[in-house]
Amino acid sequence: MIPERENKTDKIQPKEKTGSFAIFDIEHFIRRVIRNWYWFVLMLMLGYGIAYVYGKYYAQNIYASNLSLSVSNNTASYFTPNQSINFIWGQGGNQDGIYLKKMLLSRTHNEFLVKELGLFVNYRTKGIIKATYLDKEDSPVFIEIDKKHLQQVNYPITLLPKANGTYEVRLPEEGESTNLYNYEYEGYHNVDAFTRPANKTVKVNEWYTTPNLRFRLVPNPKTLAIKLDNIIVELSTVNDAVNNIIGTMAVDFDKEINTIMIITKTGYNLNSTVNFLNKSVAELQKKRFADKNILDENTKEYLEENLKAIRKKLDSSAQVMNYLKTSEKLYDIKNRDEKSLERIKELETKKADLLSKLTSLNTIRNSVDGQNFEKMISTTAAGFEDGLFQASISEMKALYAKRREMAAIYTPNSEPMKEINRLISEARVNSNGALRNYHTVYTTEISKIDQQIGNANMDLDTYPEKQRKYLDAERGYNMIEATYNSILSRQNESQLRLATNKSDISVIDPAKNLGQGPIGPNVKGTKSMIMGGLLLLPLFFIGIGAFLDTKIRNIKELLSVTKIPLLGVIGNNASGDNMLTVLEQPKSSVSESFRGIRANMRFLSGESDKSKVILITSSVGGEGKTYVSINLSSVLGLSDKKTILLGMDLRKPKIFNDFNIDNKFGISNYLTGEVGIDKIINKTRIPNLDVATSGPIPPNPSELLMSEKNMQFIDELRTMYDFIVIDSPPVGLVADSFELMKHSDANLYVVRHEYTEKYMLKMIAEKYNDNEIKHLGIVYNDYNTKQGYGYGYGYGYGYGYGYFDEDKNYKEPLLIRVRNKLREFFNKK
Repeated sequence: MIPERENKTDKIQPKEKTGSFAIFDIEHFIRRVIRNWYWFVLMLMLGYGIAYVYGKYYAQNIYASNLSLSVSNNTASYFTPNQSINFIWGQGGNQDGIYLKKMLLSRTHNEFLVKELGLFVNYRTKGIIKATYLDKEDSPVFIEIDKKHLQQVNYPITLLPKANGTYEVRLPEEGESTNLYNYEYEGYHNVDAFTRPANKTVKVNEWYTTPNLRFRLVPNPKTLAIKLDNIIVELSTVNDAVNNIIGTMAVDFDKEINTIMIITKTGYNLNSTVNFLNKSVAELQKKRFADKNILDENTKEYLEENLKAIRKKLDSSAQVMNYLKTSEKLYDIKNRDEKSLERIKELETKKADLLSKLTSLNTIRNSVDGQNFEKMISTTAAGFEDGLFQASISEMKALYAKRREMAAIYTPNSEPMKEINRLISEARVNSNGALRNYHTVYTTEISKIDQQIGNANMDLDTYPEKQRKYLDAERGYNMIEATYNSILSRQNESQLRLATNKSDISVIDPAKNLGQGPIGPNVKGTKSMIMGGLLLLPLFFIGIGAFLDTKIRNIKELLSVTKIPLLGVIGNNASGDNMLTVLEQPKSSVSESFRGIRANMRFLSGESDKSKVILITSSVGGEGKTYVSINLSSVLGLSDKKTILLGMDLRKPKIFNDFNIDNKFGISNYLTGEVGIDKIINKTRIPNLDVATSGPIPPNPSELLMSEKNMQFIDELRTMYDFIVIDSPPVGLVADSFELMKHSDANLYVVRHEYTEKYMLKMIAEKYNDNEIKHLGIVYNDYNTKQGYGYGYGYGYGYGYGYFDEDKNYKEPLLIRVRNKLREFFNKK
């Protein structure tokens, strides 16, 4: 049912706000997505193709190998029962593990491996598109560089196998640099400009020399299963190679047994990671074993020297004791307080042990301060084992050695020397800090013992002077003896270690090539991102298009923003340019739509015997107002109502072509007084339908349409016809139609599907709500039923497909067929 206007009252009503269009119409967006399904299929296929090429030809696989080892904590037993010193400072029991982790990730250790294994030489081979990284052992030849010759780094050298074990050396077409690298001094030097060296074929073991390169090819003793068409070799600096290795290493401890380490190395070649891990740990075992032997030898010599000095003191103290016994007869003291004496003896034994450790600690500190690392003794002689301290000492030793090498190249105030001095200072601070902490612990414990001894001595003040003299000598002897025994015990442990010394690093699972798959990159994830990204492209553009779309695209949207009644919906004109749909296709659904509009117009003007003036307009040209005017007047004429169609769009005459009428004389001629009314009225094929065309375009169309003569012309036609249909100018372009609406009984505003702008409809809706326009109804034109969503808002007519002539061969869209099948299925239930 067509909604009616509410009756106005004399009361002042608040101004009703016109509805606003939604910023984003999700329903229309979904329709557009479905309508453009082929773009998604195309993007999916394109994305799959790109993802396939990426995965097969561009993605560089990253492999990882693992090695697990056990760090035995046997060193802790060497200084039992004093290992609790580690826990005083909150240190755990895996200091050796921390030390080894630092060693494995240290620059010194990895720089040694880079130089030892020649890891500054990188090998790869290139297919049609993709390059594959090689392990050194996978190459048929190795490059041996002349370290005394300046070399250009990051400069790909291509080796092409030729006959008789020769190789063609090809250099890049461009990229020669005069800034060359010296592998002996690990620094850059500038040379004079030179021309690009020509390609050359060389034999194995033959030196290849250019201004920027010098190397020779050494054959791989292993027989390779795969022959390579090319080998690309690229040199890097030692520093870059070290940083690259450290960046791909990870060391973790087992969660259950923290003395088990898991070392991981990642890289582009699995064999390279396996070989590096095994070599790295093997070198670490050798270095660890050698360092332990040196420390134990130094400790043994140090303890022997201390034992000799303590033995002399012990002999001297024994002589004093014997003298007092024989001369003073003090060997048998009556009423001795044995309990106090035992307590004092126990305390002084502890003090003697701490003093011995403190002496060893000072010896270690003197070695560090004096850079006398070759004479360094083990920290076990000082009663502690600290992996962090050991790591800082190892780092300091390597830095001092490095500084000695650099001193031959750089000046003392150069930036490289300043940097290495800074690193040495930092390592020295770390080591001295650790020693200072242990020194504080020992001195604090000694102070406590001295206080306890002082308290115990108060019980001995009652003894006579001679007896106290003997007791003091006895205590001195006991303390020296305790020191001697403590050092002797450590000497025995040191000798035992030397006799049974072995590496405390045991490999549990060496690194192996077990055919592990790559751990990266995430090719599946990247493929999904590529395909997903391309699928989002059409979605993005459709969304932007829907967001920026200003056209009216469905009836629901139309009804949500205006109170103007909808008189009917006209489908798409399947006959193309033929405007006479009602005449040519009287049984079509479009023709039936016009009949429905004719019936609904009575709600606008009411039932009366008075002739009706029907004005048809739109926002702009092209929305179908002339098409609606022609067919609505045709429907009225066919219903035995005497009807005339007036072409009052004087600026753009149209109607005459559709009815094959000569437009030589028309309304413009009549309004200027050139001809009479009979001259401009033309008969049509429909007996009850006449047409008055616009006539020639006048220079003043607005003045003619709003003239008094035009109003008299309309009034005169009321006496001659039952219906007067006016094809008026668009209201969005000129104001002529607004004036004509004052003299009409019904006004039809044509909105074309997916053509009329939303803001144009909003303008006419505001005028309607403000009562500036009366008796207004909307005709929704050019609705495309093949989009699959039908009228659906109460304005359909209940006819199924095939009812009308042009619908007989119509095939419902797939979505509509699926929907109908589902409805049938559930209705049967």
